Amino acid sequence: MDQPKAVILYIEDDIASQRLVQRVLDSHGYKVYVAGEGTLGIALAREHRPNLILMDINLPGMTGKEITTRLRSLPTFSQTPIVALTANTGPGNREQALAAGCTGFLTKPINVLQFPKQVAEYLEGYEETMSDDERSEQLEIYAQKLVNRLEDKVYELQKANQRLRELDKMKSDFIVLVSHELRTPLTLISGYAYLLREKVSNTEDSAMKQMAHIAEGLNMGVDRLSGVIEEIISVSRVASGTLELSLGPVNLPEILEAVTERAHDICQARQLNINVSNFNHLPVIEADGDQLRVALDHIVGNAIKYTPDHGQINIHGKVMGNAIDITISDTGIGIPVEEQRHIFEQFYTLGAIQHHSTSKSAFQGGGLGIGLSVARGIVEAHNGRIWVESEKRDPETLPGSTFHLLVPIKQVKLS
Repeated sequence: MDQPKAVILYIEDDIASQRLVQRVLDSHGYKVYVAGEGTLGIALAREHRPNLILMDINLPGMTGKEITTRLRSLPTFSQTPIVALTANTGPGNREQALAAGCTGFLTKPINVLQFPKQVAEYLEGYEETMSDDERSEQLEIYAQKLVNRLEDKVYELQKANQRLRELDKMKSDFIVLVSHELRTPLTLISGYAYLLREKVSNTEDSAMKQMAHIAEGLNMGVDRLSGVIEEIISVSRVASGTLELSLGPVNLPEILEAVTERAHDICQARQLNINVSNFNHLPVIEADGDQLRVALDHIVGNAIKYTPDHGQINIHGKVMGNAIDITISDTGIGIPVEEQRHIFEQFYTLGAIQHHSTSKSAFQGGGLGIGLSVARGIVEAHNGRIWVESEKRDPETLPGSTFHLLVPIKQVKLS
């Protein structure tokens, strides 16, 4: 197979122009790559290292002159011929293109007979020139246009960002409103289920026993849905920055006892062993005990979810400077290194959702993917840090994971 004469990149958003130029240059033995916009063009340039770049000036997003300036800033393309190919032949356009770094300036529509010869000349080193005074003048004009365009973009981004903040607040308000509205019927269902269970309890009648079983199932469903609602409200408050802390003295052994008590039935059913080291030697910290318990509930729940049956979860604590480092380590499947910075993001879930389980306590069970996000929000609201350490994810070797919650002993009051 014959080697191409040269590799040419054509950055052009008009498909008809793309096809015409590609066909003409293909027929003359050139290898041609085409990009419809600037960022793709820069990426293709880096990948294929073209011998020549043809550039439309009026492109969406980055203009051809801006793309040229960007390419010239890269050492690989400091000497590559970049030729403007445009239908915009107004006054000053040629000079502006040359000032931006273009080697030459060609106009559209191309002359099919002359175009291959023009391309060959640029490949052989031909370069259009302009006087130093003219270049200096055009550079000043070009720089001012760039500044004006940058100001316009900043203004557009500010408006878009403001709109996004408004939409985010509307979303958060809606979530909280819906969650509160759901609580009312849930309270009614829970109340009537409780009354039903009380009425039919302590009876030997088989029909009544069945009714008691139904009432128990209703209560379990209500508890599960109530937990989901609380999670949604919590993540909404974290995201909107409205999470309020009720600070006071917190005894960590009491918090850990409450966390392990809540997980007791699940761990017993799955034969998981939770080992909590002695926290009595640690100082009392200033925190919101209820919120801190919620954060630890989520971290321990995550460890339970990703640790196979018969596994082990260890909870330790130590003083690190002016803070307490609480670690929750497990003998689970681990977390891929590349995923570790994402798992604390809202709604982020490891693995394919097609395998999503409705059980939150089963191995690799379900959930909304917001528990770790809520935990991070609570810890950061305490001016603390949270992170995870894990070698890899491997269901066979079970490398495990270790979560760190670094919580200040005393909250610093901002004056």
